[in-house]
Amino acid sequence: MEKKNISKIRKKLDKIDIRLLKTIKKRSLLVDQILKHKKKKKEIIDQKRINFILKRIKEYSKKIKLDPNISLNIWRAMIKGFINYEYKKFKK
Repeated sequence: MEKKNISKIRKKLDKIDIRLLKTIKKRSLLVDQILKHKKKKKEIIDQKRINFILKRIKEYSKKIKLDPNISLNIWRAMIKGFINYEYKKFKK
C-alpha cells in the first residue's frame, strides 16, 4: 500500500516537472529577446535586477508560506544558469 501511494505522488510530481520545464522554456524565449538588446557582454549580469528578483521571490515565498530557502536556492541556480546561457549565446 505504501509504495502505491508513493507512486501516485511521484506521478503528480512528474506532471509538475513537465509544467515547470514548459515555463522555463517560455522564460528562455524572453531571455533571448532581452539578449538581443544587450550591446556588451558586461550587460549580461545586472546585479540590481538580480537583487530585485531575489527580494521579490523571498517576499512572495513568505506570503504563500513556502520556505524562502527553497525558492531562493532554486532562483539563484536558475539565474546562474541563464547567465551562462546568455554568455554562450552572446554574439556581439
